[in-house]
Amino acid sequence: MDWKSLYTTWAGYQNLNGELRVLLEEMQRDEAKLEDAFYKNLEFGTGGMRGEIGAGTNRMNLYTVRKATVGLAQYISSFGEEAKGRGAVIAYDSRHKSPEFALEAAKTLATFGVKAYLFDELRPTPELSFAVRELNAFAGIVITASHNPPEYNGYKVYGQDGAQLPPEAADQVISYVNAIENELEIQIEEADILKRKGLIEMVGEELDTAYNRELLTVPENPQLAEEIDVSIVFTPLHGTANKSVRRALQSLGYQNLHIVKEQELPDPDFSTVKSPNPEEPAAFEMAIELGNKVEADLLIATDPDADRLGIAVKNEVGQYVVLTGNQTGALFLDYLLSQKNEKGKIPQNGVVLKTIVTSEIGRAIAESYGLKTVDVLTGFKFIAEKINQYHVSGENSFLFGYEESYGYLIKDFARDKDAIQAAVLAVEVCAHYKKQGLTLYEGLLNVFEKYGYYLEGLRSLTLKGIEGAKQISGILNQFRQNPPSRIAGIPVVAEEDYQRSKKRTLLSNDEDLIELPKSNVLKYFLEDGTWVCLRPSGTEPKIKFYFGVQGKSMTEAESKLSGVMEDFMSKIEALV
Repeated sequence: MDWKSLYTTWAGYQNLNGELRVLLEEMQRDEAKLEDAFYKNLEFGTGGMRGEIGAGTNRMNLYTVRKATVGLAQYISSFGEEAKGRGAVIAYDSRHKSPEFALEAAKTLATFGVKAYLFDELRPTPELSFAVRELNAFAGIVITASHNPPEYNGYKVYGQDGAQLPPEAADQVISYVNAIENELEIQIEEADILKRKGLIEMVGEELDTAYNRELLTVPENPQLAEEIDVSIVFTPLHGTANKSVRRALQSLGYQNLHIVKEQELPDPDFSTVKSPNPEEPAAFEMAIELGNKVEADLLIATDPDADRLGIAVKNEVGQYVVLTGNQTGALFLDYLLSQKNEKGKIPQNGVVLKTIVTSEIGRAIAESYGLKTVDVLTGFKFIAEKINQYHVSGENSFLFGYEESYGYLIKDFARDKDAIQAAVLAVEVCAHYKKQGLTLYEGLLNVFEKYGYYLEGLRSLTLKGIEGAKQISGILNQFRQNPPSRIAGIPVVAEEDYQRSKKRTLLSNDEDLIELPKSNVLKYFLEDGTWVCLRPSGTEPKIKFYFGVQGKSMTEAESKLSGVMEDFMSKIEALV
């Protein structure tokens, strides 16, 4: 069915939600907007779905949420009555329509006979991951669009291990979702009726308490809270982490905690920031202002659904700088392994997990302790999938998992990146260095001195709509057909094509198998250890370009990174 027919079907549906009908009427005279709203179904992919809130099949609304949830309900039902009885846990963030979409998902599951546990108010994504495991549920749902702009919302699905669904399971759910022809025809019962039947159960404080109890196991040296006074500024950026972070830190004994009041409470418009993303230094402006007032040792920011964490610390001239995800990960990993090593608690089969676009400094740190590092595709579900495999096989013991985009997991009681755990560890690492008379920034420089000056960069290109998707595909095709032989004058020695699952060494033309799921990603390795990776975003209309270099000094690394990025992006600009 073409987009005009779909629009006509929606416009002619007598029981259409009133708010959505108004939105349709507002778009009547704008054919481009109508086409974008109906030219496809909002894609339910391996990470769930994410899109702009509004009317249409290509938008987040109560009908597309129902459709996705019917698919999930059918998937759960395919495992029998026990799976339906175990049900699914549903959490949501502070975005527009998040509570409504969460309730809609609960009602839809329950209508199809699947037990729904619905949180009584907004909660962090990692607590949902924990709750699935704690309640022995069969699945989980989080209504969130992470750090996307305010007009977005999304829907993420979790399996019974508390992790986002791996590709094989996600494909099964996708097949059920895609088989539903008309989301408007889905009929669901009222919440009160379903609650009386016991098919919707509200949950809250009991899970908060259990989750906080696990958070208290994260520190390596909990006594540091009593020994060192760390001044902390925290901002949840209008999201879900406020209560959880405060509770955990105060339970551990860190009392010198200052909250950015203007950003403390939920706000779906994220009105104090251009982007509620702790990867963006601008998101720290208010935290920095407060930090200067209270002379804070550490600034912490979490994204709206609290799976990403950013930190800022004072540099050598006393100015706050936001660390990259790779730098924070290096600090965390070096601290964890050094402390475990001192106590003789590093298992021989210990393993560090990171993504293919995450800094190689993690591998260098792990190797110094005789540990291996395993690379996975971008997406924390692949880290969680490995953790689950290791639990089943006993082959390896998980020690730490992270990705460059500010996602970290220290303890696997949650199976998604966990900004609450990361906040607890960040404060402890800061206390560790302060006890030695060092700032956290000086601690980072010590890590670089020990392992090498690794530096990474990221560029992205936003290409929206139908034409944008074609352009992104065209860029990758061009590189496959004409791969670069040099970047910034440095010879390319190997290339990885994750779509073909092949790594090719250019000098010998030998090919090796990449034993990871297929993904439309290309990665190039240069003679001096530099690497470059091209990857379309799975959640936004973007293609991302990742860069990694190593130098004998920070100046050398910065110079090398600048040259590589400038040269490579000039190649991209020539294609767009």
